Amino acid sequence: MTRTSTAEMLLDEAEVGPFYIPANAATTSYRPRVLKQGDTFLVLDPFGDAQATGPAAEGLFHRDTRYLSQLTLTIEGQRPLLLSSSVTAENATIAVDMTNPDLTDGERITLPRDTVHVLRTKVLDHGALYERLALRNFGVAPARIQIELGYGADFADIFEVRGMVRAARGLQRRDERVGNTVTLAYEGLDHVLRSTRIVVEPSPDSWMLRRARWDWTLAPGEARTIDIDILCETDRARVRRRNYDDVLAETKQRITAQDRAHVRLISSNELFNDWVGRSRADLDMLITETSHGRYPYAGIPWFSCPFGRDGIITALETLWLDPDLAAGTLRYLAATQAQVLDPGKDAEPGKILHETRGGEMSDLGEVPFGRYYGSVDSTPLFIVLAGAYEQRTGDLNLIRELWPSIEAALGWMDRYGDIDGDQFLEYDRKSVNGLINQGWKDSADSIFHADGRLADAPIALAEVQAYAFAAWREAARLAKLLGAHEQASVLAARAENLRVAFEDKFWDEELGLYVLALDGEKRACRVRSSNAGHALFGGIAASDRADRVAHALLGPAFFSHWGIRTIATDASRYNPMSYHNGSIWPHDNGLIAMGLARYGKGRELTRLLSGMFDSAMQMDLNRLPELFCGFDRRTGAGPTAYPVACIPQAWAAASVFAILGAMLGVEFDPAARQIRFTRPALPPWMDELRIENLRLGNGGADILLRRHGESVSLTSLSRSDDVQIVMTA
Repeated sequence: MTRTSTAEMLLDEAEVGPFYIPANAATTSYRPRVLKQGDTFLVLDPFGDAQATGPAAEGLFHRDTRYLSQLTLTIEGQRPLLLSSSVTAENATIAVDMTNPDLTDGERITLPRDTVHVLRTKVLDHGALYERLALRNFGVAPARIQIELGYGADFADIFEVRGMVRAARGLQRRDERVGNTVTLAYEGLDHVLRSTRIVVEPSPDSWMLRRARWDWTLAPGEARTIDIDILCETDRARVRRRNYDDVLAETKQRITAQDRAHVRLISSNELFNDWVGRSRADLDMLITETSHGRYPYAGIPWFSCPFGRDGIITALETLWLDPDLAAGTLRYLAATQAQVLDPGKDAEPGKILHETRGGEMSDLGEVPFGRYYGSVDSTPLFIVLAGAYEQRTGDLNLIRELWPSIEAALGWMDRYGDIDGDQFLEYDRKSVNGLINQGWKDSADSIFHADGRLADAPIALAEVQAYAFAAWREAARLAKLLGAHEQASVLAARAENLRVAFEDKFWDEELGLYVLALDGEKRACRVRSSNAGHALFGGIAASDRADRVAHALLGPAFFSHWGIRTIATDASRYNPMSYHNGSIWPHDNGLIAMGLARYGKGRELTRLLSGMFDSAMQMDLNRLPELFCGFDRRTGAGPTAYPVACIPQAWAAASVFAILGAMLGVEFDPAARQIRFTRPALPPWMDELRIENLRLGNGGADILLRRHGESVSLTSLSRSDDVQIVMTA
């Protein structure tokens, strides 16, 4: 293909969109320290500070507002020397070990470096951060030391932190200090008074403008602590201040209870175990208890809120391990399903949520995301998840509860999703400031023609047709289970008609793949993309064409040996550093893996898991980010980071479970009380895998899989009397 020159493709808002996230040099090597609890999350630098060296997406955030924008710790006006910095393996605390730098009086050293140890430990609660600062003098003489804590609160909306500029802001109140407590406050344009209450014990020796100072002399061996409590409040919601020790103990108890309930995956490869452990801990941190059950918030820092598509895909990736998460996700999305037409929110009756926000800009309508429905795929994926959940659990009661919402979603697909009546689901935004592109590749430049021209709406995406096919088919199966046989026949016919139309309009023999999309004139976007792999996930692809898709995706144009790129290297807009046009997304690879398993592509699965495993081993904390750059693997070098990726991200953390479950061929038959493994495989770097507490209803089993060359044996270590373990070749 001929590339369009750079001069012909100048960037404007049509290219980057209104919600572009800018980056600067500081973000390229950024390794944040992150905690989350409910609607509160914390992002700090490795020193445990926020914005100590310049603007960054750091601070303490609650309900999409930054309540603490600056936090700095200095010793005699200097930054301490960093010894180590980590988030504990279970995401309970951030721990930062530091020491004093050389302190001088003129040319005389008054306190040699490495004399006073400083340990900062932080734990997060709902709407509150609790920090304990512990100092100990390891010297043989008294140590005079001045500790200073700087703080600030800009009360920026998350979209301001992302780079949006508002026409006007509210009023920053004067700071108020009483005893050992200082309160910073802001009255928003939404007439909500937001405040940050900071309580320090013991009281500082002196207060200055947004600084607290302690002047101490530590005897040899003496240790002292400072507790810093930071509470995020409004005039409508106060936060009960708690004790650091109590919050830490409760956090550890909650994590221990979660661990006991989990399926445990223990392999012969300790590095793989580290990846699994970090991924599980990240999911636990991102999962939030709602009034409808557990829901995975999308990612930190930009998307720490419910997203429909992200929540559904995360639940699908982890379904074989954790069906309760799927139940909570389904109930939440049913409760927030659109009921009326509201073009400003891209809402139509029956449509499933795209995202919901709680900040000032959303409340005022400056951005449409207070409750926004601008995604074309969340609605069919909701039905897909409902069907997959029933297959996993046999829980027809939840399906009966959800059936009105499922029928409403089907109604949306029929009436609003298929804009021109050609059987394909299309999107064309109604909100003037909504998302331009409304599939998972939702950046403004992600859907384009072979020559690089952006596609005009309404746009029918390849992967969305696969989701729709799976939705019609699953809805037919569920209707039959509920006794609605006539309705089931109609729905099954819709699925088959869509399959035939899809093969006719989306397959491109010259490309050897399904095209990226059809534009508003029904012209094919003849671009080789990872979207074609989702056709395997949805089961819409003909078997011979699935073979060609699998071969292409694991070929050099797509597979970097770290993972599968979003588009092939010969595409006109290919850029391995872009958000959607050549980068590698772990969740994309996870869904493709599930599709490869559907069509029996074991060798491709092994290569894919090995690439993603190697990627995780090169990442900070063995944590796969939202995405990373799509450069080819180079000897002696790791994958290239994307500068503004969310870390952690729920569907990225869940990708290891999707790929592993696909390799194992694990399925469930609740009626027969069987856990089945179809053609299970293990990669060459894993000799054994032990699966403990794998549940089927009220029963379960412990299973050991062993690799023998290219074959795998299975041993049932223990199981409930009514559960059978079945392996098929």
